[in-house]
Amino acid sequence: MNRICDTTRPIRWGILGTGYIARLFAQALRSVKDADLVAVGSRTQAAADAFAKDFGIRKRHASYAALAADPDVDIVYIATPHALHKDNSILCLNAGKAVLCEKPFCINRAQAEEVIHVATQNKRFLMEAMWTRFIPAVQQATTWIREGAIGEVRMVQASFGFRDHEDKLFDPALGGGSLLDVGIYPITLAHLAFGKSPARIESMAWRGRGGVDEQAGMLLGYEGGGIAVLASAIQTQTPHEAFIMGTEGMIRLHDTFWNATQVSLVPAEGAPTTLNFPHACNGYEYEAQEAHACLRAGRLESETMPHRVTLEILDSLDSIRAQWGLSYPME
Repeated sequence: MNRICDTTRPIRWGILGTGYIARLFAQALRSVKDADLVAVGSRTQAAADAFAKDFGIRKRHASYAALAADPDVDIVYIATPHALHKDNSILCLNAGKAVLCEKPFCINRAQAEEVIHVATQNKRFLMEAMWTRFIPAVQQATTWIREGAIGEVRMVQASFGFRDHEDKLFDPALGGGSLLDVGIYPITLAHLAFGKSPARIESMAWRGRGGVDEQAGMLLGYEGGGIAVLASAIQTQTPHEAFIMGTEGMIRLHDTFWNATQVSLVPAEGAPTTLNFPHACNGYEYEAQEAHACLRAGRLESETMPHRVTLEILDSLDSIRAQWGLSYPME
Protein backbone atom coordinates (compact mmCIF):
# COMPACT_ATOMS: atom_id res chain seq x y z
CA MET A 1 0.00 0.00 0.00
CA ASN A 2 1.44 3.35 -1.05
CA ARG A 3 1.09 5.25 2.22
CA ILE A 4 3.59 8.11 2.50
CA CYS A 5 4.06 8.51 6.23
CA ASP A 6 7.30 10.47 6.10
CA THR A 7 5.99 14.01 6.24
CA THR A 8 9.53 15.37 6.15
CA ARG A 9 9.77 14.63 2.44
CA PRO A 10 7.48 15.96 -0.30
CA ILE A 11 5.13 13.89 -2.41
CA ARG A 12 6.79 13.48 -5.78
CA TRP A 13 4.63 14.04 -8.85
CA GLY A 14 4.96 13.05 -12.45
CA ILE A 15 2.76 14.47 -15.20
CA LEU A 16 1.87 12.26 -18.14
CA GLY A 17 1.08 14.51 -21.10
CA THR A 18 2.17 18.04 -21.97
CA GLY A 19 -0.99 19.77 -23.20
CA TYR A 20 -3.04 22.68 -21.88
CA ILE A 21 -4.49 20.88 -18.85
CA ALA A 22 -1.09 19.47 -17.93
CA ARG A 23 0.25 23.02 -17.83
CA LEU A 24 -2.56 24.23 -15.60
CA PHE A 25 -1.95 21.38 -13.19
CA ALA A 26 1.80 22.00 -13.15
CA GLN A 27 1.12 25.64 -12.27
CA ALA A 28 -1.23 24.58 -9.46
CA LEU A 29 1.31 22.20 -7.91
CA ARG A 30 3.54 25.19 -7.21
CA SER A 31 1.00 26.32 -4.60
CA VAL A 32 0.58 22.92 -2.95
CA LYS A 33 2.54 22.34 0.23
CA ASP A 34 4.87 19.34 0.07
CA ALA A 35 4.37 18.83 -3.68
CA ASP A 36 7.45 18.25 -5.80
CA LEU A 37 6.97 17.98 -9.57
CA VAL A 38 9.95 15.80 -10.43
CA ALA A 39 9.14 14.30 -13.85
CA VAL A 40 7.17 14.68 -17.05
CA GLY A 41 6.47 12.14 -19.76
CA SER A 42 5.54 12.77 -23.37
CA ARG A 43 5.56 10.89 -26.68
CA THR A 44 8.60 12.86 -27.83
CA GLN A 45 11.76 14.10 -26.16
CA ALA A 46 11.28 17.58 -27.61
CA ALA A 47 7.83 17.99 -26.02
CA ALA A 48 9.05 16.65 -22.68
CA ASP A 49 12.07 18.95 -22.73
CA ALA A 50 10.01 22.04 -23.58
CA PHE A 51 7.49 21.34 -20.80
CA ALA A 52 10.23 20.58 -18.29
CA LYS A 53 12.07 23.78 -19.14
CA ASP A 54 8.95 25.88 -18.52
CA PHE A 55 8.32 24.34 -15.09
CA GLY A 56 11.81 23.55 -13.88
CA ILE A 57 11.28 19.79 -13.95
CA ARG A 58 14.36 17.67 -13.47
CA LYS A 59 13.43 14.44 -15.24
CA ARG A 60 12.19 14.47 -18.82
CA HIS A 61 10.93 11.22 -20.33
CA ALA A 62 10.34 10.62 -24.05
CA SER A 63 7.70 7.94 -23.43
CA TYR A 64 4.80 7.31 -21.07
CA ALA A 65 6.32 3.96 -20.09
CA ALA A 66 9.55 5.64 -18.98
CA LEU A 67 7.63 8.01 -16.72
CA ALA A 68 5.61 5.13 -15.24
CA ALA A 69 8.84 3.28 -14.47
CA ASP A 70 10.57 6.26 -12.84
CA PRO A 71 11.45 5.21 -9.25
CA ASP A 72 11.46 8.85 -8.09
CA VAL A 73 7.73 9.34 -8.80
CA ASP A 74 5.04 8.63 -6.18
CA ILE A 75 1.93 9.69 -8.09
CA VAL A 76 1.15 10.42 -11.73
CA TYR A 77 -1.33 12.95 -13.04
CA ILE A 78 -2.82 11.63 -16.31
CA ALA A 79 -3.42 14.58 -18.66
CA THR A 80 -3.77 12.84 -22.04
CA PRO A 81 -6.87 12.80 -24.32
CA HIS A 82 -9.96 10.96 -23.04
CA ALA A 83 -9.43 7.84 -25.13
CA LEU A 84 -5.98 7.22 -23.61
CA HIS A 85 -6.99 7.44 -19.95
CA LYS A 86 -7.65 3.74 -19.44
CA ASP A 87 -4.37 2.48 -20.87
CA ASN A 88 -2.29 5.28 -19.35
CA SER A 89 -3.78 4.73 -15.90
CA ILE A 90 -3.26 0.96 -16.04
CA LEU A 91 0.33 1.48 -17.20
CA CYS A 92 1.10 3.63 -14.17
CA LEU A 93 -0.81 1.51 -11.66
CA ASN A 94 0.96 -1.65 -12.78
CA ALA A 95 4.26 0.20 -12.34
CA GLY A 96 3.37 0.83 -8.71
CA LYS A 97 2.32 4.46 -9.02
CA ALA A 98 -0.67 6.19 -7.48
CA VAL A 99 -2.85 7.84 -10.13
CA LEU A 100 -4.87 11.03 -10.41
CA CYS A 101 -6.61 10.79 -13.78
CA GLU A 102 -8.16 13.78 -15.53
CA LYS A 103 -11.88 13.66 -16.26
CA PRO A 104 -13.60 11.93 -17.88
CA PHE A 105 -11.97 9.09 -15.98
CA CYS A 106 -12.54 6.77 -18.95
CA ILE A 107 -14.63 6.59 -22.11
CA ASN A 108 -17.26 4.42 -20.45
CA ARG A 109 -18.09 2.53 -17.28
CA ALA A 110 -16.64 -0.77 -18.49
CA GLN A 111 -13.23 0.83 -18.98
CA ALA A 112 -13.42 2.49 -15.57
CA GLU A 113 -14.23 -0.79 -13.87
CA GLU A 114 -11.12 -2.30 -15.47
CA VAL A 115 -8.91 0.52 -14.18
CA ILE A 116 -10.38 0.35 -10.68
CA HIS A 117 -9.79 -3.41 -10.64
CA VAL A 118 -6.12 -2.90 -11.49
CA ALA A 119 -5.78 -0.27 -8.75
CA THR A 120 -7.39 -2.60 -6.24
CA GLN A 121 -5.16 -5.52 -7.24
CA ASN A 122 -2.05 -3.35 -6.93
CA LYS A 123 -3.29 -1.62 -3.75
CA ARG A 124 -2.65 1.79 -5.23
CA PHE A 125 -4.48 5.09 -4.73
CA LEU A 126 -6.67 6.09 -7.68
CA MET A 127 -8.94 9.10 -8.14
CA GLU A 128 -10.72 10.90 -10.95
CA ALA A 129 -9.50 14.49 -11.19
CA MET A 130 -12.96 16.05 -11.06
CA TRP A 131 -11.70 19.33 -9.64
CA THR A 132 -15.20 20.81 -9.27
CA ARG A 133 -15.93 18.59 -6.27
CA PHE A 134 -12.99 20.10 -4.36
CA ILE A 135 -13.45 23.81 -5.17
CA PRO A 136 -14.17 25.70 -1.90
CA ALA A 137 -17.22 27.48 -3.36
CA VAL A 138 -18.73 24.15 -4.39
CA GLN A 139 -17.84 22.68 -1.00
CA GLN A 140 -19.75 25.57 0.57
CA ALA A 141 -22.75 24.87 -1.65
CA THR A 142 -22.79 21.23 -0.55
CA THR A 143 -22.56 22.33 3.08
CA TRP A 144 -25.62 24.56 2.65
CA ILE A 145 -27.50 21.68 1.04
CA ARG A 146 -26.55 19.30 3.85
CA GLU A 147 -27.59 21.85 6.47
CA GLY A 148 -30.99 22.31 4.81
CA ALA A 149 -30.40 25.98 3.98
CA ILE A 150 -32.55 25.75 0.84
CA GLY A 151 -34.90 23.07 2.12
CA GLU A 152 -35.37 20.04 -0.10
CA VAL A 153 -33.43 20.20 -3.37
CA ARG A 154 -35.94 20.12 -6.22
CA MET A 155 -34.16 21.39 -9.33
CA VAL A 156 -30.71 22.02 -10.83
CA GLN A 157 -30.04 24.22 -13.84
CA ALA A 158 -26.58 24.31 -15.41
CA SER A 159 -24.88 24.53 -18.79
CA PHE A 160 -21.33 24.51 -20.06
CA GLY A 161 -20.98 25.56 -23.67
CA PHE A 162 -18.31 27.37 -25.65
CA ARG A 163 -17.09 27.60 -29.22
CA ASP A 164 -13.86 25.91 -30.18
CA HIS A 165 -12.36 24.54 -33.38
CA GLU A 166 -9.70 22.32 -31.81
CA ASP A 167 -9.55 19.11 -33.86
CA LYS A 168 -9.47 16.72 -30.91
CA LEU A 169 -12.90 17.91 -29.75
CA PHE A 170 -14.43 16.54 -32.96
CA ASP A 171 -12.43 13.33 -33.25
CA PRO A 172 -14.38 10.17 -32.30
CA ALA A 173 -11.10 8.26 -31.91
CA LEU A 174 -10.22 10.60 -29.03
CA GLY A 175 -13.65 10.51 -27.39
CA GLY A 176 -14.65 13.88 -28.86
CA GLY A 177 -17.89 15.79 -28.44
CA SER A 178 -19.37 18.08 -25.83
CA LEU A 179 -20.70 15.46 -23.40
CA LEU A 180 -17.45 13.91 -22.19
CA ASP A 181 -15.49 17.14 -22.42
CA VAL A 182 -17.83 19.59 -20.67
CA GLY A 183 -21.24 17.95 -20.22
CA ILE A 184 -19.73 15.95 -17.39
CA TYR A 185 -19.64 19.14 -15.28
CA PRO A 186 -23.40 19.86 -15.17
CA ILE A 187 -24.03 16.15 -14.61
CA THR A 188 -21.53 16.13 -11.74
CA LEU A 189 -23.19 19.17 -10.18
CA ALA A 190 -26.59 17.48 -10.36
CA HIS A 191 -25.13 14.39 -8.70
CA LEU A 192 -23.70 16.57 -5.93
CA ALA A 193 -27.00 18.38 -5.41
CA PHE A 194 -29.23 15.31 -5.30
CA GLY A 195 -26.63 12.95 -3.86
CA LYS A 196 -27.60 10.12 -6.20
CA SER A 197 -27.97 9.00 -9.79
CA PRO A 198 -31.03 9.94 -11.84
CA ALA A 199 -33.86 7.44 -12.15
CA ARG A 200 -34.68 8.66 -15.66
CA ILE A 201 -32.79 10.49 -18.42
CA GLU A 202 -34.14 12.14 -21.56
CA SER A 203 -31.71 13.83 -23.94
CA MET A 204 -31.20 15.22 -27.41
CA ALA A 205 -28.03 16.07 -29.32
CA TRP A 206 -26.93 17.64 -32.57
CA ARG A 207 -24.22 15.50 -34.10
CA GLY A 208 -22.10 17.50 -36.49
CA ARG A 209 -18.45 17.41 -37.47
CA GLY A 210 -16.92 13.98 -36.98
CA GLY A 211 -20.32 12.60 -35.97
CA VAL A 212 -19.85 13.70 -32.37
CA ASP A 213 -22.25 15.79 -30.30
CA GLU A 214 -21.68 19.50 -30.95
CA GLN A 215 -24.39 20.38 -28.48
CA ALA A 216 -26.79 18.53 -26.24
CA GLY A 217 -29.68 19.05 -23.89
CA MET A 218 -30.32 16.68 -20.98
CA LEU A 219 -33.26 16.28 -18.63
CA LEU A 220 -32.53 14.14 -15.59
CA GLY A 221 -35.30 12.95 -13.30
CA TYR A 222 -34.74 11.76 -9.72
CA GLU A 223 -36.81 9.67 -7.34
CA GLY A 224 -39.02 12.00 -5.36
CA GLY A 225 -39.57 14.42 -8.25
CA GLY A 226 -36.24 16.23 -8.54
CA ILE A 227 -35.26 17.48 -12.00
CA ALA A 228 -31.97 18.66 -13.53
CA VAL A 229 -32.06 20.74 -16.72
CA LEU A 230 -28.59 20.60 -18.26
CA ALA A 231 -26.79 21.47 -21.49
CA SER A 232 -23.35 21.16 -23.08
CA ALA A 233 -21.82 22.50 -26.29
CA ILE A 234 -18.54 22.95 -28.15
CA GLN A 235 -19.92 25.22 -30.89
CA THR A 236 -22.35 27.34 -28.85
CA GLN A 237 -21.78 29.85 -26.09
CA THR A 238 -24.00 29.23 -23.07
CA PRO A 239 -24.36 30.79 -19.61
CA HIS A 240 -21.77 29.52 -17.16
CA GLU A 241 -23.66 30.09 -13.93
CA ALA A 242 -25.50 27.29 -12.17
CA PHE A 243 -28.48 27.19 -9.82
CA ILE A 244 -29.47 24.61 -7.23
CA MET A 245 -33.08 25.25 -6.28
CA GLY A 246 -34.98 24.04 -3.25
CA THR A 247 -38.23 24.47 -1.38
CA GLU A 248 -36.81 27.26 0.81
CA GLY A 249 -34.45 29.10 -1.55
CA MET A 250 -31.64 28.50 -4.00
CA ILE A 251 -27.87 28.45 -4.37
CA ARG A 252 -26.16 30.32 -7.18
CA LEU A 253 -22.70 29.28 -8.30
CA HIS A 254 -21.38 32.28 -10.16
CA ASP A 255 -19.60 32.16 -13.52
CA THR A 256 -17.79 29.81 -14.00
CA PHE A 257 -19.73 27.34 -11.85
CA TRP A 258 -17.32 24.40 -12.29
CA ASN A 259 -14.45 26.53 -10.95
CA ALA A 260 -16.40 29.15 -9.04
CA THR A 261 -14.79 31.61 -6.65
CA GLN A 262 -18.15 33.09 -5.62
CA VAL A 263 -21.33 31.43 -4.36
CA SER A 264 -24.61 32.91 -3.13
CA LEU A 265 -27.31 31.59 -0.84
CA VAL A 266 -30.60 33.14 -1.93
CA PRO A 267 -33.37 32.45 0.61
CA ALA A 268 -37.03 32.51 -0.33
CA GLU A 269 -37.31 35.56 1.91
CA GLY A 270 -34.63 38.02 2.90
CA ALA A 271 -31.36 39.19 1.42
CA PRO A 272 -28.92 36.82 -0.26
CA THR A 273 -25.57 35.90 1.29
CA THR A 274 -22.61 35.92 -1.08
CA LEU A 275 -19.27 34.38 -0.15
CA ASN A 276 -15.98 34.70 -2.01
CA PHE A 277 -13.38 31.94 -2.20
CA PRO A 278 -10.39 33.16 -4.21
CA HIS A 279 -8.14 30.35 -5.38
CA ALA A 280 -4.60 29.92 -4.14
CA CYS A 281 -3.68 29.36 -7.79
CA ASN A 282 -6.11 28.27 -10.52
CA GLY A 283 -8.37 25.74 -8.78
CA TYR A 284 -6.51 22.55 -9.66
CA GLU A 285 -4.59 22.75 -6.41
CA TYR A 286 -7.51 21.42 -4.36
CA GLU A 287 -7.67 18.01 -6.04
CA ALA A 288 -3.90 17.71 -5.59
CA GLN A 289 -4.30 18.52 -1.89
CA GLU A 290 -6.91 15.77 -1.62
CA ALA A 291 -4.53 13.31 -3.27
CA HIS A 292 -1.85 14.28 -0.75
CA ALA A 293 -4.21 13.74 2.18
CA CYS A 294 -5.19 10.32 0.88
CA LEU A 295 -1.58 9.25 0.28
CA ARG A 296 -0.50 10.41 3.75
CA ALA A 297 -3.38 8.47 5.33
CA GLY A 298 -2.89 5.36 3.20
CA ARG A 299 -6.33 5.58 1.60
CA LEU A 300 -6.84 3.92 -1.78
CA GLU A 301 -9.68 6.24 -2.78
CA SER A 302 -11.06 9.62 -1.85
CA GLU A 303 -14.16 9.99 0.29
CA THR A 304 -15.03 13.16 -1.64
CA MET A 305 -14.53 11.59 -5.09
CA PRO A 306 -14.96 7.85 -4.48
CA HIS A 307 -14.86 5.26 -7.24
CA ARG A 308 -18.59 4.72 -6.77
CA VAL A 309 -19.38 8.28 -7.87
CA THR A 310 -17.06 8.02 -10.87
CA LEU A 311 -18.93 4.89 -11.97
CA GLU A 312 -22.38 6.39 -11.35
CA ILE A 313 -21.60 9.45 -13.46
CA LEU A 314 -20.19 7.27 -16.24
CA ASP A 315 -23.44 5.29 -16.09
CA SER A 316 -25.30 8.51 -16.89
CA LEU A 317 -22.89 9.44 -19.69
CA ASP A 318 -23.20 5.95 -21.18
CA SER A 319 -27.00 6.11 -21.05
CA ILE A 320 -27.08 9.52 -22.70
CA ARG A 321 -24.79 8.48 -25.56
CA ALA A 322 -26.84 5.31 -26.05
CA GLN A 323 -29.92 7.47 -26.63
CA TRP A 324 -28.06 9.22 -29.44
CA GLY A 325 -26.56 6.07 -30.90
CA LEU A 326 -23.09 7.57 -30.37
CA SER A 327 -20.25 5.14 -29.74
CA TYR A 328 -16.51 5.49 -30.16
CA PRO A 329 -14.16 3.29 -32.20
CA MET A 330 -12.48 1.84 -29.10
CA GLU A 331 -15.76 0.61 -27.60
